Amino acid sequence: MEVTLINQNKHWSNKIYSGLIKRQLLQKLLLHKNSKEVQILLGIRRSGKSTMFKLFINEILKTKSGKSILYINFDDPNYYETWKNASLIYHIIEQAEKITSEKIQYLFLDEVQNVEAWEKFVKSSYDAALFKKIFVTGSNSTLLTGNYAKMLSGRYISHFVYPLSFDEIKKSKKINNRLSILQNRSKVIALTDNMLQFGSFPEVFKQNVKQIKEDILMSYFETILLKDCIATKNIRDVRTFKEFSVYLISNLATPYSYNSIAKVIGSNDGTIKDYFSVLSDAFLIFEIDQFSFKYKEQIKSRKKAYCIDNGLIHIASERFSANKGQLFENMVFNELIKLGYNQIYYYNDNAECDFIIKHNQKLIALQVCFEINAQNIEREIGGLNKAMKHLNISCGYIITMDVPKIKNIRNEVICFWEIEKITKDTNKYFAN
Repeated sequence: MEVTLINQNKHWSNKIYSGLIKRQLLQKLLLHKNSKEVQILLGIRRSGKSTMFKLFINEILKTKSGKSILYINFDDPNYYETWKNASLIYHIIEQAEKITSEKIQYLFLDEVQNVEAWEKFVKSSYDAALFKKIFVTGSNSTLLTGNYAKMLSGRYISHFVYPLSFDEIKKSKKINNRLSILQNRSKVIALTDNMLQFGSFPEVFKQNVKQIKEDILMSYFETILLKDCIATKNIRDVRTFKEFSVYLISNLATPYSYNSIAKVIGSNDGTIKDYFSVLSDAFLIFEIDQFSFKYKEQIKSRKKAYCIDNGLIHIASERFSANKGQLFENMVFNELIKLGYNQIYYYNDNAECDFIIKHNQKLIALQVCFEINAQNIEREIGGLNKAMKHLNISCGYIITMDVPKIKNIRNEVICFWEIEKITKDTNKYFAN
């Protein structure tokens, strides 16, 4: 136990953690640095939640002793006894205080979903004001549903941690503005190509060797399925669940019904719907509806699914070579949710439009096209314009992988590497 605590708490020597990629979420976390509320970070496994802790610990070290900070990663098998008995966390804290001879003021609990009744420990500690601040991470959305939510109601602030955004990737390479983008255009394109194929999990992004990237991604995919899906949800028919997961990831961005997938997999609607819920709870898959002004029609519509990271598609897809258009659409979807858009739909009624975003009670139409050329320009622009006209939308964009060679395009065309422009433009537009 002592060795584990020392290994997990290198900040006890008051040395900051180095080699970390800066995350934009840190500023939001720091806004609540002095509030009493528990800070809970949710997100898919290996998305950078532990790194967020280290970034925050670095900030605390500017004014506080490192010995006042305790970090516990419950994925470590040395804590297996705690998994079934949350009260043993008190024992871990006592051990830490004996080692450091200092009271713990900041408590960081990583992958806390491994501990049964963890919420009772957190609530008790919060109500007794045992610590200045408690931080929690989890790799399953059920962490804050049902009894968990009731137990901690009014006591926490939650945040979602995604794999790296492209803006974070650019800034990690010292590409901070449009001028530096233009000056480093070939590097920006290379970064985009890499993200299209291998995604943006932080540890994968740091690697330069293709085989190492693929090995890490395969490890992630297998761990997410086994630990965060099959084990957590007690799935009995493991073979069918794995077949469903691979089939779904191989057919992203395509409208489907639960019945249509059930026929392919050899299962039934109810099971397939449950499996979707399992993948969604593990943050692996996002499911969106077709847009409609009528809510009943919306929820009854065929769905479309997207994977949280292109690297997992690369490693898990059963196709020999993934469709670049679908990969690009998936990558754009992820950038949109990283930008904070949480009401995203597709449209396929009288016209095809990849995304309809509802933002501040306004609608934005987005068409996604890997490359605009003479063969597809009329179809892509036509679909966008028809959707905008039918839904009375005045703000629309076409997002491409790179600058289109065709000139005089009427609609606003945005390259993937400047996708943040949507937020800047729409904020100005809707403010007027």
